[in-house]
Amino acid sequence: MFKTLKNAMAIPEMRKKILYTLFIILLYRIGAAIHVPYTDFEVLQEGFNSTRGDFLAYLNLLSGDALSKATLFALSISPYITSSIVIQLLTIAIPALERKSKQGEEGQKFLTQLTRVVTIILAFLTAFGYYLYMKNVGCLTEQGESVFGGFVIIFCYAAGASLIMWLAEKINENGIGNGISMILFANIIASTAGGVSLLISYAQMGAWWLVLIEVLFFLALAIIAFVVFITNSERRLPVQYAKKVVGRKMYGGQSTTLPIKLNMSGVMPIIFASSIVSIPQTIALIIGESRMNSFWKGFFNIFAPTSAVYAILLFILIIAFSYFYILISFNPIEVANNLKKNGGFIPGYRPGKPTSDYITKVLNRITLIGALFLGIISVVPLIVNIATGGTQIGTLAFGGSSLLILVGVILETERELEAQLSMRHYKGFLDK
Repeated sequence: MFKTLKNAMAIPEMRKKILYTLFIILLYRIGAAIHVPYTDFEVLQEGFNSTRGDFLAYLNLLSGDALSKATLFALSISPYITSSIVIQLLTIAIPALERKSKQGEEGQKFLTQLTRVVTIILAFLTAFGYYLYMKNVGCLTEQGESVFGGFVIIFCYAAGASLIMWLAEKINENGIGNGISMILFANIIASTAGGVSLLISYAQMGAWWLVLIEVLFFLALAIIAFVVFITNSERRLPVQYAKKVVGRKMYGGQSTTLPIKLNMSGVMPIIFASSIVSIPQTIALIIGESRMNSFWKGFFNIFAPTSAVYAILLFILIIAFSYFYILISFNPIEVANNLKKNGGFIPGYRPGKPTSDYITKVLNRITLIGALFLGIISVVPLIVNIATGGTQIGTLAFGGSSLLILVGVILETERELEAQLSMRHYKGFLDK
């Protein structure tokens, strides 16, 4: 990884992209430190510190502690992620949008613009809900509880979410990696400092806590190694190209492989599933616990991260979104047609539909293995949190998902760097 980064920095164009990405992340972290007016963030932060391991802790993790400090970027990338999910689902469900998506660059521009509009709408809705939550916990000043103060706070949060969307798109256009993943990566890294200090405080509580932390450390290393192994694993389908004579020369006849990644979807299913499964708790925050009767309190508690229903739904949605992401990113029919046009075929299967059916069959099996892997890594820490009753160990409830996102983003970025380096045809450049 470090060798790839060193080689990339040696190329002016690649160095410019890397520095541009770092500059965007720096701008994002500056925005995550600017407090919204009319708020008492110290009172809000005390409330977050008393709710470790629950839904608020998860949202705060994704925002890089910006949510607990009532900063401009408190909503983080969540509205943009949810908007992207909605548009992608509608593209499959609505034939008009599906036709639009196949119209090339113009169609993609239309869908991008639609995603932006939906992001802004969701940002205003989420900002309004967060404002009601802050009002319920009493962390607003006297001016903040007025109508004008409420408009200022809501518009600041919505503007922050819109700015994050713009920053993510700028990374996609001019930087390295996926904008959503890079911002999430920066947020989790920013939250790591607080987690490390928390573990140190636990280590001072006694020998048993020290042993537990050491076990968790080596378990994290083992998970990282396993994640890297699964992410780099692939199924290679043999492909044979037919021989053809052009003039006096013979072309083709070589054998190659069609690689299919075991975890082709990366960390996106976790991000999508986490956004969807958090909707009930978001609604509960908007309504406020004081305004709910015992029935609704019990109903929303069913979907709390400390419940078994939350873990089961997250596991199911991760599997579902793994297949959904493959559906929109990999087309077996198109791959089979390309092989047929170039005179290639998979031994034992006729070109065309039999080849596409075989690729689909293999893809479904591989996707299931990758989806189960993502689901288990994400759900096991939640099960530990439930088993321990949400105690101090519960602060690690989202450690599996965070670790997957960190490792996944690093590996995806490394692959993109290597791909762009290989496109420049520097002989032996990656092997230096």
